[in-house]
Amino acid sequence: MNSTTTKALLACTLVAGPLYVVVGAIEAFVRPGFDPTRHDLSLLANGRWGWIHILLLVLTGLLTVAGAIGMRRALRGSRGETWGPLLIGLYGAGLIGAGVFVADPMNGFPPGTSADANAVSWHGILHFVCGGIGFLGLISACFVFARRFAALGERGWTIFSMATGVLYFAAFFGIASGSQQGGAVLTFVVLAFTAAVVLGWAWISALSFRVRDALPGG
Repeated sequence: MNSTTTKALLACTLVAGPLYVVVGAIEAFVRPGFDPTRHDLSLLANGRWGWIHILLLVLTGLLTVAGAIGMRRALRGSRGETWGPLLIGLYGAGLIGAGVFVADPMNGFPPGTSADANAVSWHGILHFVCGGIGFLGLISACFVFARRFAALGERGWTIFSMATGVLYFAAFFGIASGSQQGGAVLTFVVLAFTAAVVLGWAWISALSFRVRDALPGG
């Protein structure tokens, strides 16, 4: 195993999380008509500047896949070496698909969209499918790594991984079932999902650092 190459691949997931969160936050606050309490970040792929978010999804997805390859190389011969990295790679692939297939406009975004718009296009369906597959990959990866850390006796990492998986699952279920609601329900599910996305990226970045730090010369 080439340690230098493996570290370079793991650095991809170290970068992916902060990149997505920072660029996504900037988009959320500068795009006209976007309300972080009513619109989930995937809607930013619509409108004149939508190409920025599309590029962000595809780029962070590619970085995540690369990082998953690095994890597979680093964990070779140890518990969770196959399914953990594979599921994180699936999350990356889901991000790429979610970028290629754009979410449908809704809840008044982008400006000019009816507040009660509920039309579903083929690319909107594929966006949801790709996102759903990717999210389930990440959630499953959390439990795979929780099992790995439990076997190693690393209580803190076990709890961190389990909590991330559980909270992400709850938030994803909420956004999938409550995004068509209004008022306080919509605000709660959108903010909960945004928080889960940030938590998920934090877990991936921290995990990449943990795996990278354990390599020779790390």
